[in-house]
Amino acid sequence: MLIITRQQWLKIVNEAWRVYPLEACGLLLGSIDAESSTANVERFVPIDNAAASAKLYALEGSQFSKTALSADREGLEIVGVVHSHTHTRAYPSQTDVSEGTRPLVPPDWHWPILSLAGGFPELRSFQFDQKSDDKSSDSVGIVEEPIRFLE
Repeated sequence: MLIITRQQWLKIVNEAWRVYPLEACGLLLGSIDAESSTANVERFVPIDNAAASAKLYALEGSQFSKTALSADREGLEIVGVVHSHTHTRAYPSQTDVSEGTRPLVPPDWHWPILSLAGGFPELRSFQFDQKSDDKSSDSVGIVEEPIRFLE
């Protein structure tokens, strides 16, 4: 489950519209309960899309590093990566699955996607269950998880 405040949700939506028609991306900081795989999001940090694309995103490396170090100093952890889909529904693409199952990516990260395709922002969140070394979507379980919004 992903737990996020309405304030953080609005920051994600604002960032997605700010960079539109390009995909927006950023890190979710907070804590993860490993037993229940619940992520409690305390902060959204926008990261520049180094791909500068309407179809792909790539977290800009130096901003990622600075955010990770800052989170560590504050006792927070990266709990997930959020990005927008500008013209498609909020469901992981093959590229999203490949990114989420890279060898050094923690398996408990959450992968919310904000779709702007329908004119009204739709946020859905996913986790990837790597079943083998094969990165095809057939070998990766894509699990949609509930999102709980806090005031």
